Amino acid sequence: MLTTATLGDGGRTIELAWKDGKRSRFHAMWLRDNALDGKTRSTGNGQRLITILDIPAETRIGEASMKGEALEVTFLPEGKTVSYPASWLRAHAYDRCEDRQPGWTEDAIKRWTSASMQNSITRASYAEVSRDSNALRQWLAAVRTYGFAVIDGLPAESGALCKVADLFGYIRETNYGRWFEVRAEVNPNNLTYTNLGLQAHTDNPYRDPVPTLQILACIENTVEGGESSVVDGFAVAAALQAEDREGFRLLSSYPARFEYAGSSGVRLQSKRPMIELGPDGELICIRFNNRSLAPAIDVPFADMEHYYAAYRRFAELIEDPAFEVTFKLEAGQSFIVDNTRVMHARKAFSGSGRRWLQGCYADKDGLLSTLAAIEHNFSEAAE
Repeated sequence: MLTTATLGDGGRTIELAWKDGKRSRFHAMWLRDNALDGKTRSTGNGQRLITILDIPAETRIGEASMKGEALEVTFLPEGKTVSYPASWLRAHAYDRCEDRQPGWTEDAIKRWTSASMQNSITRASYAEVSRDSNALRQWLAAVRTYGFAVIDGLPAESGALCKVADLFGYIRETNYGRWFEVRAEVNPNNLTYTNLGLQAHTDNPYRDPVPTLQILACIENTVEGGESSVVDGFAVAAALQAEDREGFRLLSSYPARFEYAGSSGVRLQSKRPMIELGPDGELICIRFNNRSLAPAIDVPFADMEHYYAAYRRFAELIEDPAFEVTFKLEAGQSFIVDNTRVMHARKAFSGSGRRWLQGCYADKDGLLSTLAAIEHNFSEAAE
């Protein structure tokens, strides 16, 4: 796998050649800071035991050699020798040639449309995922990859949605409570509690940080209509970028403002872009909720007209059936959405019959942590 290692810049860098012809360069300071030995990182939890100030500023590599499937490096002036598995170095290489364009996403994330997803919705049985770690791994991986998944076989009773959150983490309690009811009310303080259709949206953009997962569970559904639908915000953002690069830039560069003040003692506000990119251009979050959008006051006058045109086009694409996946929840079914990516909506339903859902929030770090731990266990078992 690793064929040669060549020092450069007086030992401040090292270039590795791989069997497939690729090359990777590393800095001596980076390698020393990320050393894998027990004095640098805890063998129990992997946490770093030193600070950057414990590493000499003049750190360089005095000697490097290949020992089987590992690279052995001696750092000066410490005289410290550290071994790095070749597979670890390859997985952590940062010397990339490709130019990432704004809006890129990790390989694990797959964008989708109605054509690719309507007949491929990931579904799992609650009984199976609660007892079989492999089934749970596949279901959680689908949430990571596609941003939503459905689960069947929950008890059709109040509070059953908590069982879904318990599979991977914890409920995030808000001013709506540990969970909230989704059924028609008289004089509701939120349109969710009516029988009107709801535009595709992300929940609670007026919070910072926003709840990163939402779970909706059906207890009873005998109405005509009321189908649930989901839209991949990342796919829609890519479509907007392909049509109007400047419009995409405006929606990702200038913050929108969101607010909610529907109940006594609550005035929630946030200031974040509708399309949020990381410092390196990675697409990390979509916030879209017409009901909660406050006046935009952070966009310059010269850009406001184009900003609104981009906002309108973004909304049109979100409403395009080509991006919509629709399904109807029956009693005992639940679905989860990545609230930083996938928008959800509801069709209008009749006044006859009963439709009773409950919703709650959770956070994606717990889901991804549980998934990573399961994948790690499977990987170790396969070795």
